[in-house]
Amino acid sequence: MADPSSYRPKPGQIPDSPGVYKFRDEHGRVIYVGKAKSLRQRLSSYFQDITNLHQRTATMVTTAAAVEWTVVSTEVEALQLEYSWIKEFDPRFNVKYRDDKSYPSLAVTMNEEFPRVQVMRGPKRKGVRYFGPYAHAWAIRETVDLLLRVFPVRTCSAGVFKRSAQIGRPCLLGYIGKCSAPCVGRISEPDHRELAEEFCDFMAGHTGTYLRRLEQRMKDAASAMEYEQAARLRDDLEALRRAMEKNAVVLADATDADLIAVAEDELEAAVQIFHVRGGRVRGQRGWVTDKVEAVDTAGLVEHAIQQLYGDESGDAEQSGGSGGVPKEVLVPALPQPAEPVAQWLSDRRGSQVSLRVPQRGDKKDLMATVQRNAQQALALHKTRRASDLTTRSRALEEIAAALDLDTAPLRIECYDISHLQGDDVVASMVVFEDGLARKSEYRRFQIKSFAGQDDVRSMHEVISRRFRRYLLEKQKTGEWEPDQPDQQQTAAEDHDGAEAVAGPIDPDTGRPRKFAYPPQLVVVDGGQPQVAAARRALDELGIADVFVCGLAKRLEEVWVPGDDDPVILPRSSEGLYLLQRVRDEAHRFAIGYQRSKRSKSMKAGALDAVPGLGETRKQALLKHFGSLKRLRAATVEEICQVQGIGRRTAETVAAALASAAPAAPAVNTATGEIIEEDDRTTAGAPPAASGRQHRGKST
Repeated sequence: MADPSSYRPKPGQIPDSPGVYKFRDEHGRVIYVGKAKSLRQRLSSYFQDITNLHQRTATMVTTAAAVEWTVVSTEVEALQLEYSWIKEFDPRFNVKYRDDKSYPSLAVTMNEEFPRVQVMRGPKRKGVRYFGPYAHAWAIRETVDLLLRVFPVRTCSAGVFKRSAQIGRPCLLGYIGKCSAPCVGRISEPDHRELAEEFCDFMAGHTGTYLRRLEQRMKDAASAMEYEQAARLRDDLEALRRAMEKNAVVLADATDADLIAVAEDELEAAVQIFHVRGGRVRGQRGWVTDKVEAVDTAGLVEHAIQQLYGDESGDAEQSGGSGGVPKEVLVPALPQPAEPVAQWLSDRRGSQVSLRVPQRGDKKDLMATVQRNAQQALALHKTRRASDLTTRSRALEEIAAALDLDTAPLRIECYDISHLQGDDVVASMVVFEDGLARKSEYRRFQIKSFAGQDDVRSMHEVISRRFRRYLLEKQKTGEWEPDQPDQQQTAAEDHDGAEAVAGPIDPDTGRPRKFAYPPQLVVVDGGQPQVAAARRALDELGIADVFVCGLAKRLEEVWVPGDDDPVILPRSSEGLYLLQRVRDEAHRFAIGYQRSKRSKSMKAGALDAVPGLGETRKQALLKHFGSLKRLRAATVEEICQVQGIGRRTAETVAAALASAAPAAPAVNTATGEIIEEDDRTTAGAPPAASGRQHRGKST
């Protein structure tokens, strides 16, 4: 625990101007980001008597070891920089909202040649129009099913679309009139795109003009005594009206607003957002957060606005859902000050945005409804997770007691080795902080020094590489200097390129800092030999403050270095349950990486003999044709159509594949089944085997 006075800036150093500040811990990790109208006043408030600070603020300043700041010219710039830094560094003491569940949206892939309507979750993609989010996926499918009668846009996957084009027959939806069947050429690409744009316009709330036009066509058909056509148009109108009824009219037709409500207690807060477009509720979402910093309702609202609109831009009327920034943002309390936030929203929208608290009328009534939803969401969340914080704390305390640690291991790293009978040997590293997975700091390794089924040597190599890189990071920052020649050599030579999923950014290189932070506990998947190998690797590097243990699968025994007998935790122990979760997550991550490598090696193996053909062009050929079998059957002219493949290279590829004998059938060692060539060369098709069988590990 650091003393805040040890890093307190000297009097007069802090400027009295707007800016953004960062607190860093002893390892240089950013743990808190904040902004202030006056940096001097705000930062001075952190260095008063600790007993006068809020409990969470006191924890933050005693965890920190340094503070730094950046001066900006306006409060709007400070708001933008604060959002960017929170997104970049993911500080542990900042409020970070997380969805209380995964909300699906209705997406139209306008970035494809033939746009597709589908249910989509997760981050937004460029060139895709989104509507929603909705509370349930079935609600989207019901709406789409009604609208496809009038707007028969493609809804099939890429594989189904390609298959129908190959056989020249549409799928069932094409036969029953709920798809215009662009796969077989019933509609041209421009006409289908126009149909998709009409679908988007209708979903965005521009319904009146289209309904009137459809009604006029129905009357014209009836006047011309085309009664079958008039009846169909009548049914289309009814379907559209039923789809519209699913979104309740709550405000005036021209209303374009987002309503944000907050329900909170001392520890947690829940946020509910209603998206109103054209007077109708077009979407709803909810967030929950732990109040890891001292923040009031206005502060929670400001954080919610940052997260909601930080990656959005443009006019929300054109999106029809949660995308874009609306004309009005209605909140329960205004951020202090409110003007910079309103200006920031206006800049993102490109026109004036009203940020206010509704005082009367329909908007105040709707805000009360949103507030009730927020209160119910918080109550439900606390019911589901009432014991989570307590349980995680108890689990960490049980682990510390069982392993005789001085403090609870707040950061745990777990390592696992995966291979298939000695081939494609890989390793995984997963990180749990405060009992929760921190996926941004997962890492994966290729074992390059040898091949085989020696898990002990593999574990020694992985632990050595990980902590060499940690020492190298410390050496860069001046926190550590090698005191032995072998330490200096191993720290400098280890540029092995362990693959990072994501990570904190090194300000010097702009790249992720892969191994900057040490754990208190290293868990290895295995028994006494693997634990001994991991401990030996740490001892060779002179690292004594990291504890090591192993979790053996057979009896779930916990092994510690130097002990002949394992530590047995009760089956009902929360500590054992946490270790199992950590171990299973490392196993899952390793298996996924090993399967992806094996799939790539199987796909490209037959092309290795082609001279002058690099990895990029191998993958381009396989992606274009789908399998080696189809590539072997292709003509030189067809191979030339692949980007980057000239005629001479195409002739070489065709000759090499024609002269090569067909590969011997591969056998799945787990099931004994023969794997056909198309299966072996199709990415993402792992054998149907259990994790233990698939790995082929020796036990």
